[in-house]
Amino acid sequence: MSEPRFVFPVRIYYEDTDVSGVVYHANYLRYFERARTEWLRAMHLGQEQLRLQHDIAFTVAGMEIEFRRPARLDDLLDVVTEVKQLRRASLIFSQILQPQGGGEVMARAEVRVACVSAADFRPIALPQSLFDGIFRWKQGP
Repeated sequence: MSEPRFVFPVRIYYEDTDVSGVVYHANYLRYFERARTEWLRAMHLGQEQLRLQHDIAFTVAGMEIEFRRPARLDDLLDVVTEVKQLRRASLIFSQILQPQGGGEVMARAEVRVACVSAADFRPIALPQSLFDGIFRWKQGP
């Protein structure tokens, strides 16, 4: 990954795992979702703020996920998030789950997120200020 990265820490709890102590596959989606939400918060934006002030919401329009090795009970992990592509009404995120501090990738996802009107869920363009902020973040320091 070469773009600026946002890193969100995750600890694996008993509730995340199946009987063998391995993370249940659907929980990876939760970790990736939380990381994207915290990425927005790091830019001083929240989902509710965007809905109330700009009438926008983000919805997952597509996702490809690859599971490489299992996460297990008590693991300390990082979800690394990058904006791979920024368009007027959508973003593509590249996300990985890995041990904290680096190491072998456990899961990898590419997530296409659409910007929609919160009122009727029709696609709409990102507000210019949000588009510009994401563009600046994507360019890095």
